[in-house]
Amino acid sequence: MACSKAVPIRAEKVSRAEIEEDQRLAQPPPTDIPRIAGLEAILRAQTSQGAAPVERWNPPYCGDIGMAILRDGTWTYQNSPIGRKPLVQLFARVLRRDEDGRTYLVTPAEKVDVHVADAPFLAVEMEVRGQAAQQTLIFRTNVDDIVTCDAAHPLRFATEPGSGGLKPYVLVRGRLEALVTRALYQDLVALAVADPRTPDRLGVWSGGKFFAIGAA
Repeated sequence: MACSKAVPIRAEKVSRAEIEEDQRLAQPPPTDIPRIAGLEAILRAQTSQGAAPVERWNPPYCGDIGMAILRDGTWTYQNSPIGRKPLVQLFARVLRRDEDGRTYLVTPAEKVDVHVADAPFLAVEMEVRGQAAQQTLIFRTNVDDIVTCDAAHPLRFATEPGSGGLKPYVLVRGRLEALVTRALYQDLVALAVADPRTPDRLGVWSGGKFFAIGAA
């Protein structure tokens, strides 16, 4: 399916009512605009609960429609917050980060840009099961994905530009990560132990893997 096209300008004479209607339509759209409703309809027809098989979809690229995810996890459309969590969850199921480093919202019919300020998701809750090397960390994201930290869903610590502090991320799926909130980061630090292979390095265990935080 091709991307939607703009309606051509009419050459015939138009009435004042038509001009006023065109001016009304030119105003900044509210959040629940037909474009969003159209995407929602496509997604509800194609996806079930859980992530969609976006890696297998190869639709045409349809450009930038003004979708973005802010640092605090808020989704916006043309600078207006999308307040409906079910709609955000629906869009989250069809996110994909490609090898070019860009993040897209992908449906069977089209692919559009999503500008991500930091990470597409936030890890907002953590459950700790077991202890030491038998420990398992389970995260819940702001869109209610449940992620068990292990070899397939690793935890990494990136250096924050400017401050030099560390920011933890857990891989959710594909190339999409969740930024672990500051409160949970403190909990991770409290769980840190020395690396049995490199004692001067601290980290946390989960799913049989040791994830290094930094020097002791």
